[in-house]
Amino acid sequence: MFRFLFLLFLVIPIIEIFFLIQVGQVIGAGWTIFLVVGTAVLGAFLLRMQGFQTLQRAQTSMAHGQIPAKEMLEGLCLLVSGALLLTPGFVTDTLGFLLLTPPIRQLLIAQLAKNSQMFFTSRTSTGFYQQRPRSSHQDDNSVIDGEVVDDDDPRHLR
Repeated sequence: MFRFLFLLFLVIPIIEIFFLIQVGQVIGAGWTIFLVVGTAVLGAFLLRMQGFQTLQRAQTSMAHGQIPAKEMLEGLCLLVSGALLLTPGFVTDTLGFLLLTPPIRQLLIAQLAKNSQMFFTSRTSTGFYQQRPRSSHQDDNSVIDGEVVDDDDPRHLR
């Protein structure tokens, strides 16, 4: 993991500097700076709009008693997109704008959900309820043993 982060923080800035120099040689330093700042401003505007839309969908899901899992993952993608858009450079801006595109973001979320072992835990008044995705080798007759502990029971307060 350390090697990956080291390469990420070393390679990305080198790529960004290379592209900034190349673009600056073609259109000039002033226009390059204008483009970098302009993409950040445009990205922040689009990010704000899509963030509010995602928040509204999450509130609607919660109002219907559903866990807004998809909306939370979209919010995470929007957070990464915002960080990429605020990082000066054309490569990170391109990746940030790609994450702002709803079909690409939803495709990425679908791939992440398909390739990961995600599960959700929600707190109830009697304990925890866990919902895990069914894998292909799990049959429908599986039983999970558990115990409910009532925190208000005087026997458990010793």
